[in-house]
Amino acid sequence: METVKKIEENSKSKNFFKVIKGSIISIILTLLLLLIISLILTYTNVSENIIPTAIISISAISILVGSILSSMNIKKNGLLNGALVGGIYMITIYLLSSITITGYSINLKTIIMFAVSILAGIIGGIIGVNIHK
Repeated sequence: METVKKIEENSKSKNFFKVIKGSIISIILTLLLLLIISLILTYTNVSENIIPTAIISISAISILVGSILSSMNIKKNGLLNGALVGGIYMITIYLLSSITITGYSINLKTIIMFAVSILAGIIGGIIGVNIHK
């Protein structure tokens, strides 16, 4: 009985690290895509009005990719693991924003972003566990 508990705990620990890895992948991908958008905005005549839509889209795509990659290796609970990737991503972004932006507060855009992040994570988690290697 003890070995079964140890195996389950070890499995949960590995899954948690895969979720963290998926969140880190999402954040790195976001940074790369935001760099590309900033270069496009700097060197072209594209309007800055696209920034809010671009940020939400880039975040959703990044979380989708991160949750797919983490859930592919976990093989179960894609819904939960994907939601965790989206939640960890948003908590990290919120904390960084709170530290670096004076007067940062939660508003409607933040709530929409949180919902989109969790939804993108859930969808990515579902896709990830259903991909067969």
